[in-house]
Amino acid sequence: MSIFVHDCPRCGASKVTLDCLASIFVGEKYRWQCIAEVFMVCRACHRSSVFVLAQTENHERVKAIFKMQNELVSGNGSLNDIARFVAVVSKLNFQSREVPDHLPQPIENAMQEASRCMVAQCWNASAAMFRLALDLATKSLLPEEGEPSASVRRNLGLRLRWLFENSKLPVDLQDLSECIQKDGNDGAHDGNLTEQVAEDLHDFAFELLRRIYTEPKRIELAKERRVRRRQFREAE
Repeated sequence: MSIFVHDCPRCGASKVTLDCLASIFVGEKYRWQCIAEVFMVCRACHRSSVFVLAQTENHERVKAIFKMQNELVSGNGSLNDIARFVAVVSKLNFQSREVPDHLPQPIENAMQEASRCMVAQCWNASAAMFRLALDLATKSLLPEEGEPSASVRRNLGLRLRWLFENSKLPVDLQDLSECIQKDGNDGAHDGNLTEQVAEDLHDFAFELLRRIYTEPKRIELAKERRVRRRQFREAE
């Protein structure tokens, strides 16, 4: 059985020996560096973790060991001689929520971070990022001058209400927007959001952004494809 010396992610022991019990090849980088996930048990706390290790030198023999299931852990030596630590597999590695297509980059970044927070069950953090995505998206829908008032422009809940009342947003989404007024502010100030509230915020943000950005862009692309097809037929 191989060993690996590293800090334990479970108990925090520094430079502790971990027994390596199983391994599986998961990918390759730079056309030579193999990546493996290795199941290990800490000798200090006797709890398990799954480490991601990367091959350190370009040797065909080492590459073959990485690629064979459990071959990496079958010897009696230290994996530190042929591999380096990359990461620990955690909930953050699980599949995150889908993000609508064709979003502006800052809004896409906020939605992706919110989705990762949902996977990690960080409900308050996810709510904050969903609200940021909505804040960025709805500000662009306001007229540059005149109505609404400064307080409406600053407050997401008031801004959404104004946008619905002035037909700037699809009215069928208005019921979903109640989560912003009822729950979003509470989460931002008190840190007391639940999973259900975070799910409501996700649903509203996803549907609103899809209407604002995804559907119009898909229609635009479809029109461009139609023009190209007609140009191609006329050129024949």
